[in-house]
Amino acid sequence: MRSLVRGLWLLGMMLMGQGALAQAQLEPAASRIRDRGEALEVTLQLSAPVPWRIFTLDAPMRVVFDFGQASLPTAADRRLRQSDRVTALQMGPVQPGWSRLVLELNVPMALESAGMTTASGKGRLVARFAPTSAAAFARGTGAGPDPDWARRRPSQSLGAPEKGGPLRILLDPGHGGIDPGAERDGVVESHLMLIFAQEVRAELVKAGYQVRLTRQDDSFVPLETRVAMAHDLGADLFISLHADALAEGRAWGTTVHTLSRSATDEASRKLAERHDRADLLSGVDLSDSDDVVADVLMDLARMETQPRSEALADAIVAQLRQAGLPLNTRPRRAAGYSVLKAPDIPSVLVETGFLSSPRDRRNLVNPVFRARLAQSLAGAVQAWQSQDAALAGLRRR
Repeated sequence: MRSLVRGLWLLGMMLMGQGALAQAQLEPAASRIRDRGEALEVTLQLSAPVPWRIFTLDAPMRVVFDFGQASLPTAADRRLRQSDRVTALQMGPVQPGWSRLVLELNVPMALESAGMTTASGKGRLVARFAPTSAAAFARGTGAGPDPDWARRRPSQSLGAPEKGGPLRILLDPGHGGIDPGAERDGVVESHLMLIFAQEVRAELVKAGYQVRLTRQDDSFVPLETRVAMAHDLGADLFISLHADALAEGRAWGTTVHTLSRSATDEASRKLAERHDRADLLSGVDLSDSDDVVADVLMDLARMETQPRSEALADAIVAQLRQAGLPLNTRPRRAAGYSVLKAPDIPSVLVETGFLSSPRDRRNLVNPVFRARLAQSLAGAVQAWQSQDAALAGLRRR
């Protein structure tokens, strides 16, 4: 399987030497993902031939298609998936110049054949998968000659921190690229949170802080990479911004979350699972990653960091309440969010509101409301910094 994947990658890259560098578009009406007897057949038509590759990942079982110089929509056409073997589908940009399609499988399937044909200037990729055993599927997984996208990150280093210098804050606009997050009535979480993060940054810079964002555009950044970026930056604080949507219930108002091994409630547990699962379904291979939560040294580091994270979350809730901004009836929550697992950096996740709530949605698309919310977050950081400095001597003892 590995040799077949490598051969397909090289075959796809040959197209680059033929000048096929136009930004191709997927043509959903001429594309299908369907069962053919015991086989799975994937037919994808693009407006131009482009470089491509196919590989598989396990836990959960996934098939990943990468396309260079191609644009795939984040919202898939419902007609595209017509297979009982494919339980979920995600597509969209994954790195500058590259898009990704990820299929989650409920049975192990092995790549049998694949090829792209060209006609009338279009590119048509047909891939066929045959049943295999779970053990054989696991042995054949991996991205082959992967450029290591999942761990690449832009250099954000600001040099060694100066003693007594301004706080360094990493703002994390949730989701992005192939993972758009929640969507309601044309409002997309990844787009909205990028706008809001830029507004929060402006307020924090005005207050004298050094601020960076985990992403500057609609690009995909894996959760573990966001945490690593905080270390690259030498960040003093990490704040992740989200706006979730619930399939059921009528939750509304801002909630602030911290890291915990056990969730404070079922809704927080499901939210943490959704964030992690979205990352996996975007085609991230975590098979070689360390289990940082189980590391004893990191647990020791959190003994000091966790109370500081809790204090920051409390300061945000207090500031929003003082400003008269809408808070959830249970504004302080906790669960095992992967994006909050930096052991030495106080980290919080702010659910600014619920896109499933018409009231929250109206508020979050309103620039005046977002300005008040951004100002309150900056005020909360200032209040937290003062309190944290007062307690620093006690922590050192």
